[in-house]
Amino acid sequence: MASSSGTSSGSSLIQNSGSEEDLQALIDQRKRKRMISNRESARRSRMRKQKHLDDLMSQVSQLRKENHQIVTGINITTQRFLSVEAANSILRVQISELSNRLESLNEIIGFLSSNNGVLGDSSTFNEPAADSFLNPWNMAYLNQPIMASAEIFHC
Repeated sequence: MASSSGTSSGSSLIQNSGSEEDLQALIDQRKRKRMISNRESARRSRMRKQKHLDDLMSQVSQLRKENHQIVTGINITTQRFLSVEAANSILRVQISELSNRLESLNEIIGFLSSNNGVLGDSSTFNEPAADSFLNPWNMAYLNQPIMASAEIFHC
């Protein structure tokens, strides 16, 4: 009986070890599937990360290009502004100089007009009337103020 009970317990051990091996094989198979799945998931994640990085690098390149264009535009505009500002300064100085000259000429005309009776009188200098007529200081256009406008300075 002992031998029969030993045989029966031996056969149950063989059955148990067979089922344990099947269970271990099933666990190993699940581990391999999970490991393969994890590797595939990690590969997809790396690919997404690489695509995102590539997109960001492309965006950086595009933004740098736009920034360069904007800086170039600003530099060109600044140069134009400085050029116009310099021309404007020159025109202001010219206006000032011409205004001073105009004022001086108008003062001369005013002085000549006020002294016209003394200087233009032919009896004072004992000149004939014809000479008085031809004297450029006595011409009527000199009695008018000289006017100037900014339009004559346009090139």
